[in-house]
Amino acid sequence: MGGPVAVKEELIRFERVTCAYGADPVIVNVDFAVPPGAFLGIVGPSGSGKTSMLRAMTGALRPVAGRIVFPTGPVAMGYVPQVETVNWYFPVTVREAVLMARLGRRLPWASKDEIREAEELLDRLGLHALGKRHIRELSGGQQQRVFIARAMMRNPRLLLLDEPTSGVDVRTRHDVVHLLHELHHGGLAIVVTTHDLNGLAAHLPELICLNKEVIARGAPRDVITPEVLERTYGAPMAVLTHGGMPVVVESAPLPTDVLRLPEEHHEHPA
Repeated sequence: MGGPVAVKEELIRFERVTCAYGADPVIVNVDFAVPPGAFLGIVGPSGSGKTSMLRAMTGALRPVAGRIVFPTGPVAMGYVPQVETVNWYFPVTVREAVLMARLGRRLPWASKDEIREAEELLDRLGLHALGKRHIRELSGGQQQRVFIARAMMRNPRLLLLDEPTSGVDVRTRHDVVHLLHELHHGGLAIVVTTHDLNGLAAHLPELICLNKEVIARGAPRDVITPEVLERTYGAPMAVLTHGGMPVVVESAPLPTDVLRLPEEHHEHPA
């Protein structure tokens, strides 16, 4: 007889999970797991349950059916909210914003070790020179890095980010994607929600297409397809391939009869 079957290690697992706000379900019968070292994107239209999935992982949203389990025990998580939800006029500096993430401290001031850890994080994320600057004075990309540094102060095994490239320019989006890949290569598991199919989702190793239910899960080339996207977004989308990567064309092509020239344009003069 063979030996026992090895069980794949998982940080968190959803088992037929349904969550709701009042009587309105936001995710329904969701089954999925996040293994150590995962780099997973969750894509879907507005109202599809992407943010609710992250809130359920953190415990801020409790299932009304099914269960969420941690097979290897409690998992330290860091959470980066949508920048639109942050009060950028709250009177704190970059360093203070990062230090506010300390957990389990009774003293109102930071210890030398915590200050050193914050400084190391700011340096690692290219923010060291900005430590004394007010958070409202930063660019969009710098603000995003501050909240990633803040989440990292908790020494997480799993980093959750909600729409990290929303509302940023192309250069900032590139910088955020590059930073996330660096953190992932450092051993961190990452789950990120996004509506940005071409700028972010197509560059991730694995995607979940969500519209309250999980529509599909797999590599971008396997799930960014016209069939899966129509089931996810409820509208037809064309998908091209460029450089071996899928590219979504959200506008439908014009009908053939619109593209056809009038007959007289095809006639040659006598």
